[in-house]
Amino acid sequence: MALKVVHDQAAAARGFVWIVLLSALVAAALARPDTPYRPPASSYHAPAPDAPPRYDYNYAVVDDYSGNNYNAQEARDGYDTQGSYYVLLPDGRRQRVTYNVNGDSGFLAEVTYEGEAQYAPQSYAPAPVPSYRPAPTPLAYQ
Repeated sequence: MALKVVHDQAAAARGFVWIVLLSALVAAALARPDTPYRPPASSYHAPAPDAPPRYDYNYAVVDDYSGNNYNAQEARDGYDTQGSYYVLLPDGRRQRVTYNVNGDSGFLAEVTYEGEAQYAPQSYAPAPVPSYRPAPTPLAYQ
């Protein structure tokens, strides 16, 4: 009597599904944290200083070689701030900004210009010549 082997693909697929599910269950069990959840420890924060801000600063740059010429100064006492700055514009004028902040008034600026704008004469140059050439046409075989 001969033994007949029947291959049941559906049974093999069910076996594979069971292996995948069992592997996922083992992975989930191993991935869980071992320690219980605890809220983070409380930390101490020093109270913010309650003193009104107070400072004063200024700086200036005058470099004729590089053409840098600007300065700034500002003073603050509590919620009152006064300051000014100026810059040398490319057209030769000096732009001066004087500003003031009083509590809730917002930023109030006065902008003035010193000097006369001077522009360089406009020069015209010929259009540049393209630096590329069209691709050569392919040779046709005869």
